[in-house]
Amino acid sequence: QVQLVESGGKLVQSGGSLRLSCAASGFSFSSYTMSWYRQAPGKEREWVAFITSTGDATNYADSVEGRFFISRDNAENTVYLQMNDLKPEDTAVYLCNADRGLSRIWGQGTQVTVSS
Repeated sequence: QVQLVESGGKLVQSGGSLRLSCAASGFSFSSYTMSWYRQAPGKEREWVAFITSTGDATNYADSVEGRFFISRDNAENTVYLQMNDLKPEDTAVYLCNADRGLSRIWGQGTQVTVSS
């Protein structure tokens, strides 16, 4: 079964850190680029971070640059999002996405709530 399962989201205080994980199964994970997105209530889904299939390059939204870090372990079929210095505006459901041209796979998301 093709799936992505996110985990690690929880309630955290402003200034805190979290590491999200996204475990992949049922497809050739190492051939896909991976991204994290987030969606806050009443807002559009927002792209957060990207990593190439080999992990040799990353890119970030301006809003998280320098605070969030994406990484992957192709041996474990997992992508991570390390989030530091969290702010209340980072509160959202965080979803991972696998992309290989015409093939896109989404996870169900994990809730991150940052209290002020």
